[in-house]
Amino acid sequence: MTDDEKQQAGKKSPGRGVWGLPGGLIAAFLAACISIICFAPVTAQEPRGRVAPEAASGVQPKTSATAGRFMVSAANPQAVDAGVEILEAGGSAVDAAIATQLVLNLVEPQSSGIGGGAFILHLDKATGRITTYDGRETAPAAAMPDRFMRAGKPMSFYTAVNSGLSVGVPGTVRVMELAHQKHGRLPWAKLFEPAIRLAENGFKVSPRLNVLLIWFGAERFTPKARGYFFDDSGSPRAVGHLLKNSEFAETLRAIAEQGAAAFYEDGPIARAIIEALGEAPNAKGDMTLADLATYRAKEREAVCFDYRQRRVCGMGPPSSGGIAIGQTLKILEGYDFSDNGHGAMSPWSLHLIAEAEKLAYADRDRYLADPDFVALPDGMLAEEYIQARRKLISEWAMASPEAGEPQAFAKGRFGIDATVERSGTSHMSIVDASGNAVSMTTTIEGGFGSGIWAAGFLLNNELTDFSFRPADRDGRPIANRVEGGKRPRSSMSPVLVFDREGKLQSVLGSVGGSRIITYVAKSLIALIDWNMSAQETADLVNFGSRGRNFEVEFGAQAIWQGLKVKPFGHTVVPDLMTSGTHIIVVRPDGVLEGAADPRREGVARGG
Repeated sequence: MTDDEKQQAGKKSPGRGVWGLPGGLIAAFLAACISIICFAPVTAQEPRGRVAPEAASGVQPKTSATAGRFMVSAANPQAVDAGVEILEAGGSAVDAAIATQLVLNLVEPQSSGIGGGAFILHLDKATGRITTYDGRETAPAAAMPDRFMRAGKPMSFYTAVNSGLSVGVPGTVRVMELAHQKHGRLPWAKLFEPAIRLAENGFKVSPRLNVLLIWFGAERFTPKARGYFFDDSGSPRAVGHLLKNSEFAETLRAIAEQGAAAFYEDGPIARAIIEALGEAPNAKGDMTLADLATYRAKEREAVCFDYRQRRVCGMGPPSSGGIAIGQTLKILEGYDFSDNGHGAMSPWSLHLIAEAEKLAYADRDRYLADPDFVALPDGMLAEEYIQARRKLISEWAMASPEAGEPQAFAKGRFGIDATVERSGTSHMSIVDASGNAVSMTTTIEGGFGSGIWAAGFLLNNELTDFSFRPADRDGRPIANRVEGGKRPRSSMSPVLVFDREGKLQSVLGSVGGSRIITYVAKSLIALIDWNMSAQETADLVNFGSRGRNFEVEFGAQAIWQGLKVKPFGHTVVPDLMTSGTHIIVVRPDGVLEGAADPRREGVARGG
């Protein structure tokens, strides 16, 4: 698309009525208002398991933080304190991320921990190099494509989650060690001190943790986990209860002293994991000591693309985040979202964003998977291909679009995806005193993972991020099918943004399962197109489309935003959209501005 074409595409057409809508759509809008019932029910057309599994625990208004040297924004104040403690001691951004993650394992156990996996996006300020580290969990070597099939049909999602079949080989400890070897400044063992103190001395159960324990119930957990999180009557630990975890302190002490080998090589921790899987409910796990011993975190190239004179960098596969966000923004670059164009949160802006996301999700679902097993099609971010996809957008909401054909063989090679993705995840954004940055998204998959306890921590249910069906109805293999040693596709989307001179402008990411892509895309548009502050961006109502409906966050804003897009033909579905977006913006004068998502317990602090 030429500059002239872009200008024309971005302009509001003359003679438009309400909110700049085409005259032909105004009647539809009025009819929607008269009908009052403007929304489909929450479950409309949504497969079971796609509704956000981490319950909303209220909104806590947040104020932005500013600092001159360093900043941490993460999902819990005590975890942020641990990161700040390390930065004050002269630690690097990676050092702070490790300390923050270890404390999150304690205070936010529903979302992440050493029993799960993580993606780390790192900026080395001195060299300007951007590196990504892949700590995604892997399927055991014995895993077969029909792992979750029974009598020709997929097994119940919830049965699969609460079983040993769902647990992948954890990657968090290995990826933290790899990143520390490359970018650490303080001794490895020192990074464990805040979490060990907290595990031994105890921490007070937060309102959010208490709400989520009520939400899931004691039956969700194996006996050891149940004894930790619930009392003898099955009631969850009360808000303010001092919760201690000496078993986890012992585990952390071993890893601090011996490195990742204490976790992965044959010893007490590895044996505890295998033993727990052997006693798992519903179905035993088939992970072996050899699977643990051979796990490796990987250094991968970042996915970077230009958007409105910025350079945006994210994760490549097995994360789908970098490419899907890249496609969304590159499609939207043909439109003007500024105040001179469609404007912030206008009906046209919301419509166009949702339509671009539909196209990106269609490609993501068909083609993206572990790159060690499935080759990435060429040209998914190529300008010619992006232009062709953009032409599919009109002033009427499209039905679920087909995947495109970024290369000739790709579409026929892979089957229609059947993955259901849960969200039990956390994100942190960190900038250290030297200007190095970390954007890290970390997970144990669904809320509280598999519910299986080993050596003081919960194990993930990451393998349910694979497609349960290995092939589609036409017999074509699904790219994200289960295979031994393979990493399931993820939506985690840690991001770094740079200005036209290559200077760091923002560090961000979010949580929310397959909705992460919509949350991060929305945040990037808010920061870049709408010039919102970090906190305004974190506060902004959640919305978007994963390929079918227009999803919007529950509340008064849902009614307002839903009314805006109904005239375009969207089916509007309000839902729990419990994001956890944590942002650091580097102002032109070098001041760091941090923001935390009001939907969770996080804060931003610096020095």
